[in-house]
Formats: sequence, C-alpha cells, structure tokens
Amino acid sequence: MRTEAAVVLVAHPSLLRELIERCERLSRRVASGGGSDTARQLEDAAYTLCVVTGTRRLDAALFVARRQLADAMARQQPRR
Repeated sequence: MRTEAAVVLVAHPSLLRELIERCERLSRRVASGGGSDTARQLEDAAYTLCVVTGTRRLDAALFVARRQLADAMARQQPRR
C-alpha cells in the first residue's frame, strides 16, 4: 500500500508580516475613499496573500497568515 505525505509550505514570517501589513493598510485606504489604483494594489496584495496561505478569500488569508506568524514567533521563543 502506497501513501503520499501531504506537503504544507509556510511562508517566511517576514513575508507574512509584510503582506498582512500591506493588505491592512490598503484596506484602510480603500475604505476611506482610495482610488482605483489603490483598489488594484489591494487586489494584488490579497491575491498574493491567498496564494501563500492556500486560501481564496482575504479574510481567511489574513486569519491563516496571522496564525502562521504567531506559530513562527512561538517557535522562536527560548524554552525555559
């Protein structure tokens, strides 16, 4: 019987942090009346975040990215 292991890729914490911050910043700009260029930048950032988190919606991508970032930070904490 042959089984295949699932491979889960997790983006580097610095990339996750940068994408989260970019999406949040652009979302605020769009909400406060940002133009079509800002909306397009948000679409691009959201697409990238969705790809690196394996999701299809920005809210889900932000949730997963924040969880992955928190997990990465927890692994970096020295154990006592």
